[in-house]
Amino acid sequence: MFIWSSIAHMALPLAHAGTHIGLLNEEKMLPALQTGLGDQPGLYLFPGLGAGDNPTHEQEQEAMKHYEEKLAANPSGFLVYHPAGSRPMAMVKLLTVEFLTELLESILVVSLLAQTRIVSFGGRVGFVFVAGVLASIVTNVPYWNWYGFPGVYTAAYMFTQIVGFLCAGLVAALVLRSQKSEG
Repeated sequence: MFIWSSIAHMALPLAHAGTHIGLLNEEKMLPALQTGLGDQPGLYLFPGLGAGDNPTHEQEQEAMKHYEEKLAANPSGFLVYHPAGSRPMAMVKLLTVEFLTELLESILVVSLLAQTRIVSFGGRVGFVFVAGVLASIVTNVPYWNWYGFPGVYTAAYMFTQIVGFLCAGLVAALVLRSQKSEG
């Protein structure tokens, strides 16, 4: 799974599907972000409701009544913000976390597979493949639906995840087949 993910991100155009690497007018945008958000890292949706940082339920409900108008008149988006210098590009750490995540995904899906009575090679591959489809839907479609992630980005990441699970399924089916024939 990790090998496929590496190929998909480094050798294929999947990593950049539906994304822009950099902001237009970055020289103006970055100082504006730093001035506006300062040292407050976080996940920002804009435009905001305009009900303050910790609105009451009633304030939030009132703001929602006018949110459609606000969206019609303003740009909207989703911003993950880290203040300057707070998130260095530590490739070894990032790749290690990615590897461990995909290893854990593989271990979990193979442990589920081992609990089934599926004995055919195709059935085992299919089980892991369907688990991959499920995982890709759960993690990608809500972001497309609610936050407006680009459709091509969503499709590319779903494809990458599904193929990763397919690779894990092929390996698992081969390993489980050889274990059964040894027993």
